[in-house]
Amino acid sequence: MTRGIQTPVIGILGGSGVYDIDGLTNKRWARVDSPFGAPSDELLFGDLDDQPMVFLPRHGRGHRIAPSEINFRANIDALKRAGVTDLISVSAVGSLREDLPPGTFVLVDQFIDRTFAREKSFFGTGLVAHVSMAHPVCSRLGAHLETAARESGIPVARGGTYLVMEGPQFSSLAESNLYRSWNCDVIGMTNMPEAKLAREAELCYATVAMVTDFDCWHPDHDAVTVEAIIKVLLSNADKARGMLTKVAPRIQADSAAPACGCRSALQHALITAPEARDPEMLRRLDAVAGRVLMP
Repeated sequence: MTRGIQTPVIGILGGSGVYDIDGLTNKRWARVDSPFGAPSDELLFGDLDDQPMVFLPRHGRGHRIAPSEINFRANIDALKRAGVTDLISVSAVGSLREDLPPGTFVLVDQFIDRTFAREKSFFGTGLVAHVSMAHPVCSRLGAHLETAARESGIPVARGGTYLVMEGPQFSSLAESNLYRSWNCDVIGMTNMPEAKLAREAELCYATVAMVTDFDCWHPDHDAVTVEAIIKVLLSNADKARGMLTKVAPRIQADSAAPACGCRSALQHALITAPEARDPEMLRRLDAVAGRVLMP
């Protein structure tokens, strides 16, 4: 467990096309075991101009795993064990707003969690903790991503609310209109409980929500073909790789990172008295919460 001030390690959670970055060296796939089960895949380790990066295909290579079946706890735990400090989630979403057309990147800053079939915390009976999710993404990391996106010529919107649905089915028209009435901006199936677990693991976390199409509220939705969506997906992956190339040196040079509040999210979160804590829970949480659990 790395302690104290760390050299930044950038983690990327996203699709299989995102990690094929030009200039990535020392690439190796490696298994990282987790006490929370199997992560979605092996992790790809590499360096971009001496900046360590770790990639994890959220659905596994070949997109094998449905959203509800992703082991989110194992994914975040494995990334923490791999030394990741700054985690960028790259996710395909549908748009709930006319002014966020396909091809737009939305750097969301809020979530509404409508999932119900997923393990949402590392903590529980034997060791209870409550972290704040008032501001669920790292604004420092978001600022770096916004600058990198604009430098790459990507249409980007800073801020927005991501409605996370359970899936795997898409929303009904009534649901889509309901979410629009809540002032949600994009809709997807993958960023919860991912963001909650990243906060519990004291990782700086930010989401790049890449719009592929309009959700079914839009009158032209039914005319969109699978081929058109795949074309946007591939284009978005190309843009994301360029953006990640530009954001890496900014994260590397950020002297404010060690003092970021995300990295001390557990400081006052543990509720269970030390003498009442379950030893097995302590063992499982050695990576996620080792900073506050170990003397």
